Amino acid sequence: MSIRTTTTLCLFAGLTLSACHGSADYAAEGANIGQGGAQDFGAFRQILEEGGVPGPSTIDDVGFFAEHYIELPDPDCGQDVCVHGLLGMMGNMIDGSDCTVVLVGMNTPIDVSEYERPPLNLALAIDTSGSMEGSAMEWVRIGLNNMVDSLQPEDRISIVDFDSKATVIIENAHYEDVDAWGAIETLQANGGTNIYDGLETAFELVDTYAEEFAQNRVILLSDGLATAGNTDSGDILDMAEGWADQGYGLTTIGMGDSFDVDLMRSLSEVGKGSFYFLEDGAAVQEVFVDEVETFLVPIGEDADISLDISDGYDLRGLFGTTDFELEGNHAGMEIDILQLASRTSDSTEGGRRGGGMSVLAEMLPVDTASAGEVGTLSFTYTEVSSGEQQSQEVQVITPTAPVDIPVEGEFLHPSVEKAFVMLNVYVAFEMAATSALEGDDRQAIATLMSLCANVEAWLVENPDQDIADDLVYIKLFIDNLQARQPQGWEGGWGEPGDVCWLCWVFD
Repeated sequence: MSIRTTTTLCLFAGLTLSACHGSADYAAEGANIGQGGAQDFGAFRQILEEGGVPGPSTIDDVGFFAEHYIELPDPDCGQDVCVHGLLGMMGNMIDGSDCTVVLVGMNTPIDVSEYERPPLNLALAIDTSGSMEGSAMEWVRIGLNNMVDSLQPEDRISIVDFDSKATVIIENAHYEDVDAWGAIETLQANGGTNIYDGLETAFELVDTYAEEFAQNRVILLSDGLATAGNTDSGDILDMAEGWADQGYGLTTIGMGDSFDVDLMRSLSEVGKGSFYFLEDGAAVQEVFVDEVETFLVPIGEDADISLDISDGYDLRGLFGTTDFELEGNHAGMEIDILQLASRTSDSTEGGRRGGGMSVLAEMLPVDTASAGEVGTLSFTYTEVSSGEQQSQEVQVITPTAPVDIPVEGEFLHPSVEKAFVMLNVYVAFEMAATSALEGDDRQAIATLMSLCANVEAWLVENPDQDIADDLVYIKLFIDNLQARQPQGWEGGWGEPGDVCWLCWVFD
């Protein structure tokens, strides 16, 4: 069970930081490692693109961080998964107060192009209720056909079509079953939304054809609330958790603006899988293919991560994972599946999803803190390739006393710098969304304006496509908030290329 604590804002300022890095070559080898849970903040982005003001429930730290690629140090631990614990210290981008953060990230030395994933025993439960009529249904058909093109000969796929009732349209088909795949074109939108029966039928198919050596999993796609059959969310969750206890994982995909976000996210968590939001046709195609090619490729299982911080600090919070506990200066995390992340650079050309796992621990130094050891990061997991339990231990260090943070900051690796920017943006989005929900648009705008100027300044010295894309949504958020302000309010960024500015004009 996750324990969220109230944290102080602990991020870093948007200043020139090249002096912190030197000229070392940090090019990483291998792919980053991802985790289950939210894989995007697509719902948040879509609301902004449509001119709306998103609420805080539409964004979470796991999904936001997963849309960013961080280039970690080389994976040279001698195992299939390498863990890194890296320190960063700086003032934040919103109010400039000092902070100290440890980045926990993972990558693998495995050559992804040569890695053979286990075969799939996969059942997809596809919502074909009336609300899916039109382009949404066409997107799904295209996404499913693209997924078929990514299958391997050993894979077996079943598809359940559910509206008011569930119907099996493809059962245990393999790559060469051309006649079977033609059923994808028969998917038509009609009727209500019986999530319970659609999901249960998919699990039953996986159970029927389960193989110990295969990935036995279900994917649920829906654009609406449960309106037919058993509509009780508790019963749906209990059913999915029962199947998950038998080793059958679950990934959920929500699309449109009316699906039950809480239910779909919770189902992915009890099912030890991923949760996606699909904002358009391109996202549908991206997710179906990524889920087969990378997110269903396990590298490690049953991972336990412990971060024990020295007495020179107070551990205040953890961002970027769901199943964790904080007790004093100890943080414990559990991750069921460690899987390949699909992205290998900060390029957003193929979509933002698939950056991998980034966890940030926020700490406050006490007066007695000094240079040297900050804490110990301990990591154990079961290596899929060998079946053996592996362990690692990493010492987190600081070269300077944390109460004497230099103006330019201190970062032990460039990955921490980008992670801090990400955390700044995430926290500012959450703060602004909360302020707006409480009716304080002016505070929301002030928060975002301060962030905006610092992000722009950082990007001048540190070009990065992920953060540049974040900046687009920072400005959209400001625009949407300003559009609903009364006369007498002004703010913006002037001519294209100018830095953000803010002023209030009162009569």
